Amino acid sequence: MNQFNRAEIIDNNFLESLKSNSLPKNEQFTAINDLNINSNEIVSIFESQVFSRHIDIKARELKDKGQCFYTIGSSGHESNAVFGNVFPFSDIAFLHYRSGPFFIERSKQLFGGTPLYDMALSFMASSEDPISGGRHKVLGSKPLNIPPQTSTIASHIPKAVGAAFSIDRAKDLRIKEKELKSNSIVICSFGDASANHASALTGFNTSRWVRSIGGKVPIIFICEDNGVGISVPTPNDWIKNTYSKQEHLKYFSCNGLNILDTIRVSKMAEEYCRSNRAPVFLHMKTVRLMGHAGSDIESSYLEIDHIEEAERRDPLLYSASALLENNVLSSEEILNLYEHARKKVDYVFDKAATKPRLSKATDVMKSIVPSNIRKDHPDSPLEKKRSEIFGKEYKRLSRPAHMAKLINYALSDIMLQYKNGLIFGEDVAKKGGVYHVTSGLYEQFSIRRVFNSPLDETSIIGFAAGLAHNGFLPIPEIQFLAYFHNAEDQLRGEAATLSFFSQSQYTNPMVIRIAGLAYQKGFGGHFHNDNSLAIFRDIPGVIVACPSNGADAVKMLRTAVEHAYKNGRIVVFIEPIALYMTKDLHEAKDNKWCFNYPELGEILEIGKFIHYGDGDALTIISYGNGLYHSLKAQPVIEKKIKKKIKIIDLCWLSDINVEQLITEIGSSNKILIVDECRRSGSYGEGLMSSLYSKMKNRYDINLHAAEDSFIPLGDAATSTLPNSKTITFEALKLYENA
Repeated sequence: MNQFNRAEIIDNNFLESLKSNSLPKNEQFTAINDLNINSNEIVSIFESQVFSRHIDIKARELKDKGQCFYTIGSSGHESNAVFGNVFPFSDIAFLHYRSGPFFIERSKQLFGGTPLYDMALSFMASSEDPISGGRHKVLGSKPLNIPPQTSTIASHIPKAVGAAFSIDRAKDLRIKEKELKSNSIVICSFGDASANHASALTGFNTSRWVRSIGGKVPIIFICEDNGVGISVPTPNDWIKNTYSKQEHLKYFSCNGLNILDTIRVSKMAEEYCRSNRAPVFLHMKTVRLMGHAGSDIESSYLEIDHIEEAERRDPLLYSASALLENNVLSSEEILNLYEHARKKVDYVFDKAATKPRLSKATDVMKSIVPSNIRKDHPDSPLEKKRSEIFGKEYKRLSRPAHMAKLINYALSDIMLQYKNGLIFGEDVAKKGGVYHVTSGLYEQFSIRRVFNSPLDETSIIGFAAGLAHNGFLPIPEIQFLAYFHNAEDQLRGEAATLSFFSQSQYTNPMVIRIAGLAYQKGFGGHFHNDNSLAIFRDIPGVIVACPSNGADAVKMLRTAVEHAYKNGRIVVFIEPIALYMTKDLHEAKDNKWCFNYPELGEILEIGKFIHYGDGDALTIISYGNGLYHSLKAQPVIEKKIKKKIKIIDLCWLSDINVEQLITEIGSSNKILIVDECRRSGSYGEGLMSSLYSKMKNRYDINLHAAEDSFIPLGDAATSTLPNSKTITFEALKLYENA
């Protein structure tokens, strides 16, 4: 027997131990009669364990033949099948990648499930895979309430906390869009190594923080502790010592080699979590068999004695022993079940191997952008209700105002219209945000809909994704653009991929408001003047908006919320800080950058451009602060060249329709792209490339962007940025270039 083929060795060990009656004894005997569970359920759990084991063995076999991909298995973690039995499928489950037994056992709660075939299709990357459509090997199912997780290195934990928080909040607010039962809880599993990840610590901390202030967070964190992360051992008792005495986090521990003990403890954990609506940490000690993944050769970093010791602690050996000890099945019946499962898995996987796979880019990309999750949006709020909510501000709606004030009005109307809307972030409640954009909303809509979050951007975006799983429309605020980098993975790795890997069965709509960009002289330096949007440029499916004035900001924000609500879209809404309070354009007190609040129903559709002037001598394309400074430069440029120019505001920065933009440019052949962001990675950089590729023989195009520099403090703060004088200079140079 090949010592490197541990799957074959483990398979043989089980058969030999069973036939020779040399199964290990469970450390503590638990009688089935003490567990409030019948013998048939125990057999079902064991069967799911066995099916999962044979799937792992078969997957490795097929991988060697080039028919199967990415064989991270569940061997050693088979006792998580217990959780698939104990917790009803109405409890949404964010799962560890070693949760095959859980998936199989939970599937039995719904009639007509085909978990083995579904998993086989996923392993084979078949386009007929019912969850991802062949895009990834994932465990997921909409009917079973299991959102797909692609890389569960704890990055799913923050959104699991948000989903848990949403359950009781949706009940309290009577949210008609909610999807989870009011008495349900959230299941979230992960490994011991993942428990060290920043995202994990964020999730645990946020659940405890919310609980400490009286919030309800019914979640069970299940740590499946096998003692190693790929090749790095977890220190002895690390998990227990770290989490057993955390305030506002109830700790339970079970022996993952003993399914009866796992049943006993998981039932205790469930009862506590469901009745107290409080976070639980369930620590299941187990082992890892067959290495981290199919390509992992354990013997390269572990002694053979260590590997063999783990194999002697195979959970299937202990489960079989428990069945015999409790006279549930005989040795012969266990053997028959084991071999029947092998044949069934062989048949199912061989059948799945013949099914088609994705081959066209268009098919792969089909689920990046969700659409039509809801046919309509709520009606606009009634004037009587608006007058009550706005109070003294109601009479001021008709007066011209700066951007910050107009966004504030828009948020009030949005919260009136969308009863499932929630606004949260750092300092957004009583303080009204550091720029007072959310001022008064806390008083208008109460703490249940407008609330502060911990100072942790990862938890804010993760929380939003979780809330969206239960019918809420989250409108989180990130205080400054530079701070968003802390939460990048929650957008890039979690929220933005959900529709793609679930064929749009799952979406997490949200509108992320971010105060950003530069041009502030007196405050903060780089961390409050970050002028890079590169982080958003390469995330498929995410809408990026950046208004330049208050009226457009209102219209665009309404559009963003509508698309999030109706189409499940994720929108990043960049609010230029330097323009929040700006009132003047050309000279002091001209009030030309104050605008009237748009009438209800006025929107600016995604992809729509706004142009200023109709001249064709030269076209300036910009957005945000760049648009503002271009307009300041416009009369100077026109006076110098004695001709009219056109300035185009992009407004929507993602997925710019270049053909439409070319139509908007018209007959002009001199194009100046003004981008306030750093040249490298700017939207202007990409736009210039796109225009050249479409009309390279027609256009003379220049890019005038910010220098590749961080922003300093004081008078030097704008030295690296475009301004009206530099825009004028670049425009004249371009125009005069024959």
